[in-house]
Amino acid sequence: MIDKIRIDLPAPAGEEERTAYVYVPDDAKAGERFPVMYLFDGQTAFFDETAPYGESLRLAELLKERKTRLIVASVEADKKDRMSEYSPFAFRSPFGDSTGYGRRHLEWLTGVFKPFIDEKYPTLGDRAHTMLAGSSLGGLMTLYGMAVFGDVFSAGLAFSPSLWVNAGEMARLLEKVRPDSEIYFDYGEKELTNHKEVKESLVMAADALAKSGACYCFRLAKGAIHNEGAWKKRLPSALDCFELTRMN
Repeated sequence: MIDKIRIDLPAPAGEEERTAYVYVPDDAKAGERFPVMYLFDGQTAFFDETAPYGESLRLAELLKERKTRLIVASVEADKKDRMSEYSPFAFRSPFGDSTGYGRRHLEWLTGVFKPFIDEKYPTLGDRAHTMLAGSSLGGLMTLYGMAVFGDVFSAGLAFSPSLWVNAGEMARLLEKVRPDSEIYFDYGEKELTNHKEVKESLVMAADALAKSGACYCFRLAKGAIHNEGAWKKRLPSALDCFELTRMN
């Protein structure tokens, strides 16, 4: 079952309404409760027709196939200013500029959206059963969320995180990740070739996580590029990395 909900949320340009998608296992039994994954970029989570480039993660299909007992809650990204919404740092770049709205978005997600999901759906709402996931800038936000909102999230999946935004500050923050956290992050071999400066950023992130004492897994995905098709292929190994279904 995938619910589509219209929801109000603050955005870089002001309050706006967007669609949130909530997946619950179809065969949920009365009284059964589930861990929750909060996923960035709801428009690419489940349906190809809502994905800007025509391919989604098709996450519901994967979870059903794997019999993974998990709720997924995901809100569409800001179509006008995703750079600002999904970065905690202000920056200028050839890809666009950011006002650094990311922390405020995570404050809304943890302070408003999560309580709404916990009230409306059969969640296991404690930290041990709550995880964060995203790709590209969503991957950056996942790592940032694990560092700054570690009292809410115990696990994070970060696909191709945009560490180039501010690698040094992210490394300093990742040293503060709680040692009882679990993090998976990766990068594609071909996209790494196209973004050579990212290699140092990934090493800095791994070193910082090692200092934090957190359990982490890094994967360099052979031949992979930077798109939903590549991340979809890596989802099974990411879910396997820490056996996130252990949280049932």
